[in-house]
Amino acid sequence: MTAKVSYDDVEVGTELPAQEFPVTRADLVQYAGASGDFNPIHWNEKFAKEVGLPDVIAHGMFTMAEAGRVVTDWVGDPAAVVEYGVRFTKPVVVPNDEKGSAVEVTAKVAAKLDDEARTVRVDIVATSAGQKVLGRARAVVRLA
Repeated sequence: MTAKVSYDDVEVGTELPAQEFPVTRADLVQYAGASGDFNPIHWNEKFAKEVGLPDVIAHGMFTMAEAGRVVTDWVGDPAAVVEYGVRFTKPVVVPNDEKGSAVEVTAKVAAKLDDEARTVRVDIVATSAGQKVLGRARAVVRLA
């Protein structure tokens, strides 16, 4: 695959399509199985509350991956992401109901970094229940 977005067509301030990702307890169980992270704060409400959390919380790496999907969906090639990092600022609380919660993600091109390498920096904002859940979320992307 190659990036579908052309470096020449992108300007600083270009907004990527916003997305909302639902998160249910079933998603957390599936992620735990795939990742091997069976920490009880991600599936056991009683335990999560005993350690001071408001409820079960989503895995940080799950949240990071969902936010990264905004970039990979936009560019059309996951391999075009050459750097990606975040800080975990608030947990995504996932209640035990049929609705769960959601992670809302927006992103925009913050800088054109290298004309020769055709790379841009994308700044990402991820929120849940009105709170920013990732800080300093940034990706460096190589465009076509």
